[in-house]
Amino acid sequence: MSRVMAQIAMVMNLDKCIGCHTCSVTCKQTWTNRAGTEYVWFNNVETRPGLGYPRTYEDQDTWKGGWELNRRGRLRLRAGGRLRKLLTIFANPLLPSIQDYYEPWTYDYDRLFTAPEQDDIPVARPKSLLTGQDTTVTWSANWDDGLAGGPGLTRSDPVLRAMSDQVKLDFERAFLFFLPRICEHCLNPSCVASCPSGALYKRSEDGIVLVDQDRCRGWRMCVTGCPYKKVYFNHRTGKAEKCTFCFPRVEVGLPTVCSETCVGRLRYLGVLLYDADRVTEAAAVPDEKDLLEAHKSVLLDPHDPAVARAARREGIPEDWLEAARRSPVHKLIFEFGVALPLRPEFRTLPMVWYIPPLSPVVDALAGTGHDGEKAGNLFGAIDALRIPIGYLAELFTAGDPEPVRAALRRLAAMRSYMRDINLGRPPRESVAAAVGMTGERIEAMHRLLAIAAYDERYVIPTAHPEQGPWMEELATGCSLDYEGGPGMSGPFGEASGEPPPIAVETFHALRQRQRSDALLRPEERRERVNLLNWDGKGLPEGLFPKRKKKDS
Repeated sequence: MSRVMAQIAMVMNLDKCIGCHTCSVTCKQTWTNRAGTEYVWFNNVETRPGLGYPRTYEDQDTWKGGWELNRRGRLRLRAGGRLRKLLTIFANPLLPSIQDYYEPWTYDYDRLFTAPEQDDIPVARPKSLLTGQDTTVTWSANWDDGLAGGPGLTRSDPVLRAMSDQVKLDFERAFLFFLPRICEHCLNPSCVASCPSGALYKRSEDGIVLVDQDRCRGWRMCVTGCPYKKVYFNHRTGKAEKCTFCFPRVEVGLPTVCSETCVGRLRYLGVLLYDADRVTEAAAVPDEKDLLEAHKSVLLDPHDPAVARAARREGIPEDWLEAARRSPVHKLIFEFGVALPLRPEFRTLPMVWYIPPLSPVVDALAGTGHDGEKAGNLFGAIDALRIPIGYLAELFTAGDPEPVRAALRRLAAMRSYMRDINLGRPPRESVAAAVGMTGERIEAMHRLLAIAAYDERYVIPTAHPEQGPWMEELATGCSLDYEGGPGMSGPFGEASGEPPPIAVETFHALRQRQRSDALLRPEERRERVNLLNWDGKGLPEGLFPKRKKKDS
């Protein structure tokens, strides 16, 4: 190994996602609840099979995102190199339109209150948030929510199109699961490589990919370059924006907002160590089906003394090394072998991984009258039900079904092994051995996936000032240059002023409050002021202490 670096990574357990969209709503309220970002969802939840958001974003034949290999076997951007960018810098044609996202709208609620007395109940018509005119709602960020398998949607699903010869979508064989998505904060980010002005960058301290709002010139090449389409353009500020991995929270040891508010507790956060000098080599392996193992080979074993010594030489703090050893993300990828990356064939080496859902298999068994938790039934069904395996393989392993099958067999073994224990039966080591595990490891996996405590799901070390002196006040990772806000008042128009600080409230204090067992006293609630969503107009209540009236 040459250069060891640390990365904050995430794993999502898709078997526990119920598609409630709580993560999307809380992320929206925290980061993109302002002018210019009405259509922006840093976190969204997609129904699979389905088109995704924006529509058919995975179809890189159309959008040219991510990397590909040239004739010499070297990585190159699908959208072209510097010359291509120079020729199209003022007219980039490879961008989703607002129709591929959706035209954001609200309802004319005022009409409900101001309409004159009449026989009919007044109607609140939808109005476009872009034009202010009446509009017809035809699409949204979760328009196909719960509609997976419908012929109107699946014929355009890029994943199903790739496997059309293998899959027949009968009504009886249809299946559905939910896929939450955020920015992948990749080890080999194509959005960073696509930016002509160098505004996107990957933080060396924790691997989070951010946008420097001062340097961004709105070329939108990053939107094209991201194969996951998780970089957005704010039409009010003329800047690019993206998921910040809630870095002000992560820096003080708090999980991201989407993780904190997840109803199903399906997200895990932890530190991974990786060899930065091997990233390009791993992303350039010729066979797409080898990308998963190449990706895993870049990630290092934090329990290896040689890795620890190399990490210390690179200045990684001791508490980060300890967090890497306790990382639930490392356990799910390596110790338990159930987590897989999203669309590895894009060659960006994504760092948000997924545990594939076993539910379609269990539900299919139960629907035929069989015991959906019995090991023999489950193992046989995993091999027989081609739709889930083939579809999941296209999503997570570039079409290779074996890693998906291995992950599903381990999840199935955990269900059967733990059911025997819960019913008072003696545990069967043969079930664990059938998937290359021991009973002790099965129980450890069950604890992490089913009943893990808060501190086991989120193992996040705090930031060190010596790693990045301005980390906590770094405002370049997202734009608060909303209409009427501080960034709109610069000498050159919108968003030309100094960026306001993100850490407008002390996140260390927030962490103490969130992790405290004591109830918040009413007088403390009145003293709390969160400026993160302040619209810049007037003075928020409680920002300044009230003046005491002088005795007359």
